[in-house]
Amino acid sequence: MLHQRFLSTDEEPMGGMEAEPEEMIPQAQVTDMEAVEFTKQAAAAIQYELSKVIVGQTKVVEEILIAIFTRSHALLVGVPGLAKTLLISTIAKTLQMSFKRVQFTPDLMPSDITGTEVIYQDPSTGEKQFKFLPGPLFANIVLADEINRTPPKTQAAMLEAMQERRVTVGGKTHTLPQPFFVLATQNPLEQEGTYPLPEAQLDRFMFLIFVDYPTADEEFLIMKMGTGMKGEEPQPVLNLENILAIQETVKTIPVADHVYKYAERIVRCTRPKQPEALQFCKDYLSVGAGPRASLSIIMAAKAHALLNGQVYVACENIAAVAHSILRHRIATNFTAQSEGISTDDVVTKILEAIPQNEQFS
Repeated sequence: MLHQRFLSTDEEPMGGMEAEPEEMIPQAQVTDMEAVEFTKQAAAAIQYELSKVIVGQTKVVEEILIAIFTRSHALLVGVPGLAKTLLISTIAKTLQMSFKRVQFTPDLMPSDITGTEVIYQDPSTGEKQFKFLPGPLFANIVLADEINRTPPKTQAAMLEAMQERRVTVGGKTHTLPQPFFVLATQNPLEQEGTYPLPEAQLDRFMFLIFVDYPTADEEFLIMKMGTGMKGEEPQPVLNLENILAIQETVKTIPVADHVYKYAERIVRCTRPKQPEALQFCKDYLSVGAGPRASLSIIMAAKAHALLNGQVYVACENIAAVAHSILRHRIATNFTAQSEGISTDDVVTKILEAIPQNEQFS
């Protein structure tokens, strides 16, 4: 039996969905199928609420939800004006999570994001003592805007928060609220005055999500919505208890051995000096993906299956998340760069070269 925390009779129905109190699932009667169906409906409700202010970007939203439902972080890369900030802040509203935005700049110090200790004087006794004032990292969702614009010292503080989910200030460790997610943005065009993210920090992002231009129809709708009367406000869909329950459900989704082998083959073939490497990986890659990619691709595939109402993980789910998992964990060499071959092109070739129905020993 899964956890028993999905819908209790005192919770509000999901945004965009009508439900009478007697139709709610009692806590003691949640089954695996009900948990899967709940998550699928919740994802659809979130997409509906976001559509009130965000046009398109369905795949981007899906990948952000996968990151949240797997206790992971995501890096969104796209040119300015694609509503990355609005998307993340609206998702925080639909999930009823605390939200803080940090605009990263070259003069940002670690204490600006972690918090600092100040001298506090008790008004009644006059006694002075140090008091910790939490910084913007103390929120459920932290938007790290233009994360590559801050110097290495601040990046190190971010790395501790992302990996350990805690910060150290004045020799004391402070635990961050749970759940905790970093959703960062990066501008791919302007690189002057930026600090490239360390490979160790990039590896902590489960997904590197490309936010692309809208289609012609979507842009037409954006112009109408953005220049007209204010539309509907997005409504809350889930709460913290629901999110924690979904995170537990993701872990229970079963994975067959042949799916594990398929994911393993995809990751290991990117390592150019290993015997399992495909020839074009040896030709075009200088660095392959590490073990964290193997863990991430399985967890992301589990969440992808759950969002689509599946009770098991298939090879199709692995392939669906492979690009966003691997594109920032492999590095192309000079040969690939001179031929205009990107890491996405390499991942596409890998998925074409390794058939999903192959029998893995």
